[in-house]
Amino acid sequence: MGKTSTATNERVDRRLVLKAAALAAAGPALLAVGRSAAQPRPNRATALFAYVGAFTTPERRGHGGGINVYRVDPASAAWTHEQLLEIVNPSFLTLDRAQRFLYSVHADLDEVSAYAINKQDGHITALNRQSCGGKNPVHLSIDPTGRWIITANYSAGSVGVMPIEEDGTLGPRSDLATLPGEPGPNRKEQASSHPHEAVFDPGGRFIAVPDKGLDRVFMFRLDAASGKLTPNDPPFVATRAGAGPRHITFHPQMPLAYVINELGSSVTTYRFDPQGGSLQPIQIVPSIPPSYTGNNTGAEIVVAPAGRVVYASNRGHDSIAIFAVDQRDGALTSVGWAPTHAKSPRFFCLDPAAKFLYAANADEGFSQEQNTDTIVPFRINHTNGMLTPTAQIIKTNSPCTIVFAGV
Repeated sequence: MGKTSTATNERVDRRLVLKAAALAAAGPALLAVGRSAAQPRPNRATALFAYVGAFTTPERRGHGGGINVYRVDPASAAWTHEQLLEIVNPSFLTLDRAQRFLYSVHADLDEVSAYAINKQDGHITALNRQSCGGKNPVHLSIDPTGRWIITANYSAGSVGVMPIEEDGTLGPRSDLATLPGEPGPNRKEQASSHPHEAVFDPGGRFIAVPDKGLDRVFMFRLDAASGKLTPNDPPFVATRAGAGPRHITFHPQMPLAYVINELGSSVTTYRFDPQGGSLQPIQIVPSIPPSYTGNNTGAEIVVAPAGRVVYASNRGHDSIAIFAVDQRDGALTSVGWAPTHAKSPRFFCLDPAAKFLYAANADEGFSQEQNTDTIVPFRINHTNGMLTPTAQIIKTNSPCTIVFAGV
């Protein structure tokens, strides 16, 4: 999955080139998305397990049972159900680096829970829970030392920190930072601060927190000795008014970051200073086609491991947007949209080998139609980044997050 030569690019279907030219006037349209030499080798595990979090309560229009565990065939993308651990609203999951433990936040509660992973069958066993200090945590990340979990507390407008003990259990919260600022112009969705994610930059020095309610992306530093947060200088970058920044992804090689704006249905490209931690906006592009006139909200965003393609999901248009990354300046060029064949792709991710993209189609109320409760796999074309459905559909209730572990 190395870089594609110019000669190979010229042999790619001419129709795709014409389509990309019609959609955008600048930037190369056909770019390889395989792993570069600088990236970690694909997971060579003999078994691959997928852990799927779900909404479970009527308030979330959820009817998932809790955390589902699946065994995954890395070659065919076929999934086999292994376990259901019943728990309330496990809305986002993450793994420790050694993949010994699984952690979850819980929508509408104020808790993070910890689980031990059985390496033989992938099954999980509950360890303990701790308060994250704010209602409705929607995302969590583990710092590079593996000692701290950071949570984005959506309803409380705060960012929490709690320690991970040697046995994988969670200790009492070590810090809680509230996010200041004036709410955005959308009175319903931006009534107050709503941090939607807390992500470490590739160097592990800074935490980026997109705040949908305040139209800001906050930046923090974490003291790995004490578990205390310090606002960066500058502490945030402002977005376009009403954009509603939701999720952020960092480029794996270049000093760039990309933010999906939920309310603006757009993607902003930022130049990132890896030493100072600041973000400078350099481009904004729509995440939906100009011909689409219906309602839409942006949800998830991912850079492919080689850094040549960015994917973003649309709820309403119900698609995965595909952007080519200009290797000179990081600017995005739209090359198409892949229909998810289901409603409300709240979440999607790539498998560890970057062979498949999995779209989780479930949401708690953005779509007026009944959600279809599916995970749809797409095979990734490593020449041009385009997505092709595998014809498989994984039926699972209200899926809203997926993480993979190999043993």
